[in-house]
Parts: sequence; C-alpha cells; structure tokens
Amino acid sequence: MLDVRRLQVLRAVVTGGSVSAAATALGYTPSAVSQQVAALEKQTGTALLERAGRGVRPTAAGRLLAEHAAVIERQVAEAGTALADLLAGRSGSLTVRYFATAGAALVAPAVAAFRREHPGVRLDLGMTDPEDPLEDVLRGRADVAVVVRPHGGEHPGLRLVPLLDDPYRAVLPRGHRLGARRVLDLADLAGEPWVGSERTGPCLDTVLDACAEAGFRPGFAVDSEDYPTAQGFVAAGLGVALVPLLGLARRHPGVIVRRLRAPEPVRAVHAAVRTTAWGQPALAQLLASLREAARAARV
Repeated sequence: MLDVRRLQVLRAVVTGGSVSAAATALGYTPSAVSQQVAALEKQTGTALLERAGRGVRPTAAGRLLAEHAAVIERQVAEAGTALADLLAGRSGSLTVRYFATAGAALVAPAVAAFRREHPGVRLDLGMTDPEDPLEDVLRGRADVAVVVRPHGGEHPGLRLVPLLDDPYRAVLPRGHRLGARRVLDLADLAGEPWVGSERTGPCLDTVLDACAEAGFRPGFAVDSEDYPTAQGFVAAGLGVALVPLLGLARRHPGVIVRRLRAPEPVRAVHAAVRTTAWGQPALAQLLASLREAARAARV
C-alpha cells in the first residue's frame, strides 16, 4: 500500500516545482523531502521526478500520483468536516421506535421540532415490538424507544429517561349510574363488566396492580387491544374501561370520562437509550425534543 504521507510530500514538490519550495511549504528540510520522495520511488519501482533547470518536474507516474494525492487530501478534509458535523449533532442518523399513542402525542411533535433545528440528521421512525419493545435498543437496531416502564426499574445496558406520567381514566357509557360523579374510587368499578383496552404487558400490569390495591380483580367481558375499539364497546353498553389520557385524544361521542382515585392508575412513559450511546449530541438533542413534547402534553 502506498504511503499517504509520502504522496503528500510528492504533491508538494510537484505543486511547488522544486524540493526547496516543498520543504518551505511543509516545514521540512530539503533533505527530508528528498528522502521521502526517494522512498516513494523505491516503493513504486519507478522515477517520479526529473530535473528541469533549477527545479524538478513530475514524470507521468509522478503526475498521476500527485493528482491522486490531491484527491486524498480533499477526501481527508471532507472526512474531518463530516466527523465534526456528526460530533456536533448536525448530521448522522437516528432510529426511533415508539408505541401508538406515544407516536401521536409525543414523537410526532418532537420529531417536527427536531427536524426544524437539525435538518441534516436522518430519522428512521417505526413502531416498537409489542412483545419486547426494549430489544431493538439493546441490540443496537434502534437508538431510542419510547416505552412504558415503572419508575425506578433497572434494565442492564439501558438508561430510562422519564418523559411523563399518563394517568388512566374511567370510560363509561353515557347514562351510566356512576356518570353523575366527577371522580370515582377505583373500587366503584369492581362489580362492573370490563372492556379490556390493553394487551398483555406493562400497561395492563399498571391497571391490574391498581385494581389489586383497591381490593378486586376486574371481570373482563370483552377483550380489545386498542383504545378506540374499547371506547366503541363501552359506548355500546358492553362494559366500562380504563384508558390512559394519551389514548383519549379522540373520544367516542357515546362515552363519558371520569377521573379515578384510591388509587389512580398511572403508566410511566420513558425514553429508553443504550448506555453506550448516552451523550451522543444528536441523540441528546432528540431526547430534549421528546421532553419538551412531554411537557406540552401535560398542559
């Protein structure tokens, strides 16, 4: 492989027209320049310079290598600029994963704000794996995932950044006997048929744990794994449901929504980041945008 440093010395000689001019430009001695050119000629097995009056001129091989040296110099400069942009968060790419309600309420406004400030960073957006939303981050297939996890939980290799607490609300059919009350005790729903709104996982665990604290286990009459469908079943009078606030952006006209207490179920929404990726500028700026979107969602 050709020595890049020697190629740059050769280019300086060709550009300057003499060994002494190259030595001045590079801050070398003329002897050191001559030695570098001689070593390159030995490596290539051909003459690269020839005498021309008081100076030198390149042979065909010397001209060819000097031209390639110029290209290498430009590419090295471009690489330095690209690296500086990456380290400053002006370029690069980020892969973001999220669950449905977080996508609409948090990720969409966060990405819009991030792109206005960092148009040079490419974003790959997609839904999390419902079975294991942290796997893509752990495996390096995603840079950040918006997930529901309890506060204070530990996950080796990951750092969880709290975004917001998303409280659940009781969703009742219009005309329900409890509808006259503004706030319900969770135990008030113990004897009601329930419409399931969550699939197995941390969100359902949040609901079941709260019900256990209130002293009962809900009796599910209908299973549904999304909030709009659950609201439709409730509106049809098939039961009551618990739906988090982020899932109530669009409310079915046939339901009423009431606050809960004793206890109030709350799911904790976090951004999961790989520990080894923590501190990367573009990632840090995206997390800041997510936190800002979360603050706006609380208002």
